Amino acid sequence: MYKMRKLKVFYEDEDILVCQKPMGVPSQGDKTRNPDMVTLVKKYIFDHGRTEGEPYVALVHRLDRPVGGIMVFALNEEAAANLSGQMLDGVFHKSYQAVLTGELSEEEGIMSDYLLRDGKTNTSKVVKKGTKGAKKAELSYEVLDVIETEAGLLSYVLIELITGRHHQIRVQCAGRGAGIYGDTKYNPKFRNTKKTYKQIGLYATRIEFLHPATGEKMVFKTEPEGEAFELLDVEEI
Repeated sequence: MYKMRKLKVFYEDEDILVCQKPMGVPSQGDKTRNPDMVTLVKKYIFDHGRTEGEPYVALVHRLDRPVGGIMVFALNEEAAANLSGQMLDGVFHKSYQAVLTGELSEEEGIMSDYLLRDGKTNTSKVVKKGTKGAKKAELSYEVLDVIETEAGLLSYVLIELITGRHHQIRVQCAGRGAGIYGDTKYNPKFRNTKKTYKQIGLYATRIEFLHPATGEKMVFKTEPEGEAFELLDVEEI
């Protein structure tokens, strides 16, 4: 029996709910039928007496299952449409902190690639421009520190998404020889490990958007959690 987690909420009103997604919890229901974030948010709203029927909860952005961090959910159709529009218009900003195995060639810059998603294997890969079905993926990054640890040389990196593609950060970093710590899907150093990682060294630590009803600028931050960040003994930035 999968234990239902207690939801950590940062902010809520009649339009949105901002909360923390634990590592290992899917953003929405999948074939495992484990409790997902949409289910957890609905349960939270119902348990707090905010509705008598099934709550309206819309997923406007996702985090990969092994990734933790801040998420915002829309609680009505108008808010969902507004936030989705902000995503498309580049108004909605998402920042991550990551632990990479190895070093990047430059201390800061833009990663730009074309990614092709394979729905059968639920993976993406870097392909040549012009490949049928490929989408451009861009992110900006800054290396905060490079540390020699018992697990080898690790890079502590701040990342901001410019586009939002499937497994984008994981694929682009791995393609440069510095995959995400613990990523059994894309990092060769972990791909053949016997340990099944329910968490990886990637955490959504900041989101910024406009409130869908008031237009007020909303910014939420949290500190990264998980094994990878404990290896670095990360201090608040």
